[in-house]
Amino acid sequence: MNLAEILKILGDECRLRIINLLLQQSLCVCDIEKILGTTQSNTSRHLNKLKVAGILSASKKSQWIYYSINKLFLQENEKLIEFLREKFSQQEIFKNDLIRLKELKEKYKECEHTFKKVQRSDI
Repeated sequence: MNLAEILKILGDECRLRIINLLLQQSLCVCDIEKILGTTQSNTSRHLNKLKVAGILSASKKSQWIYYSINKLFLQENEKLIEFLREKFSQQEIFKNDLIRLKELKEKYKECEHTFKKVQRSDI
């Protein structure tokens, strides 16, 4: 992927917020949508664009798909990732997302736990 394509894909605040989160750890769609306050369809659309572009990779665990930053993308774009991390650390929206990520992970370890807890509370 050339630089223009990378920058075009990254030229969306929601996708940048997703990358900020995934630079910390792998996450599933439901975690990302909770943290960002977006719908499942909107979150999935952004994740798909990032995956098709080769920026993200996905792995399935049970019925959940976990997304992470593609290792090859990280290797080929070290300076860009360094730049993004610096900018993310300077802007409130990205810092607040990381706070919500930490809170979410303290409350629920994985989607399976969230799902089971919701099921139990519905009974």
